[in-house]
Amino acid sequence: MAHYLEALEWQKEIVKIHSIFGGKNPHPNYLVGGVPCSINPNEVNAVNSERLNQVGSLISGAIDFVEQVYIPDLMAIAGFYKEWAGVGGGLPNYLAYGDLPTQGFGQPEHFKFARGAILDRNLGEVHPVNPRDAQEIKEYIAHSWYAYAGGDSQGLHPWDGETEFNFTGPNPPYEQLNVEGKYSWLKTPRWKDNPMEVGPLARLLVSYASGRTDVKDVVNEALQQLKVPVTALFSTLGRTAARGLETRLVVHWMKEFYDDLLAQVRSGHTSTFTRDKWDPSTWPATAEGVGLSEAPRGALAHWIRIRDGKIENYQLVVPSTWNASPRDGAGKRSAYEASLIGTKIANAEQPVEILRTIHSFDPCIACAVHLYDPQGKHMHQLSFY
Repeated sequence: MAHYLEALEWQKEIVKIHSIFGGKNPHPNYLVGGVPCSINPNEVNAVNSERLNQVGSLISGAIDFVEQVYIPDLMAIAGFYKEWAGVGGGLPNYLAYGDLPTQGFGQPEHFKFARGAILDRNLGEVHPVNPRDAQEIKEYIAHSWYAYAGGDSQGLHPWDGETEFNFTGPNPPYEQLNVEGKYSWLKTPRWKDNPMEVGPLARLLVSYASGRTDVKDVVNEALQQLKVPVTALFSTLGRTAARGLETRLVVHWMKEFYDDLLAQVRSGHTSTFTRDKWDPSTWPATAEGVGLSEAPRGALAHWIRIRDGKIENYQLVVPSTWNASPRDGAGKRSAYEASLIGTKIANAEQPVEILRTIHSFDPCIACAVHLYDPQGKHMHQLSFY
């Protein structure tokens, strides 16, 4: 408990890095073509030497906290719950878009976190992922409160996505949802018609299977310390541990990126802005684009279609939509639902076993659902704790 309270203090400090480079936290002010603050070691209102030194100190503190507090606590507690290595595995399929580029956004083979998909828990094969392929990623609404013009049985690639509300009930008060009909405001995304889990575990597995040496070393060390096989990762325990293990990786990668930044600054390379594509008159009148990243909860992508210089369609599929979505038309469950099948409950009045597994996903339904009417008026807000 003492370490938990220390973690809250550490969290307050580590986000200062976000504020220094992004202008504020949360919701940083990153700008197209650059960042809010210039980098100038001698300028008071820039990211100067003092602030760069502060970033370095915060990174060093992060490494110390993770290595000396977070990981030791994680491994100690995991040792008491090894039976959870056989609980909550859910889906056998994992998807990661990859992130943290080292040689540019156009070369995912050089990302720190690899891009790819794993099917049937086969770590011997990583399938390539192409978000531009209309046959790869589709969203279904068989059990979602939406309607498609072509019928609710079809799946639409996000570039062709439609968001038309179609609430069919129930109206409160009610005891439970009718899950044979529509029962969720989440659409149901699928990769090649496969339900996929996204998040820290998916990131580690895809990178592990892709042969990322640093990832394999950290994961194998944890498995050996707990004396469990690699299959233990496919579980509630593995999903929870993955968040800690990737944190251990990220704090050290952060130091690598920081050292590279300092080397660039010392060489006189301090520009944070490019005029390429800054002038709207140079943009194509008709275009399609997609942006991929790995948010804390998993694979995140935004698709945009522009026609006659205006946004014609904008769709995004966030991590919680992948994990928390309802069944598809074929009856295949998504990650949350699949992970609970077979879970034994000691006390139905206090189903902590269900909470342990769902919490391992770090759920955020608010990230997946924002409810507005067609005129943009905010209709309702639900808070989940």
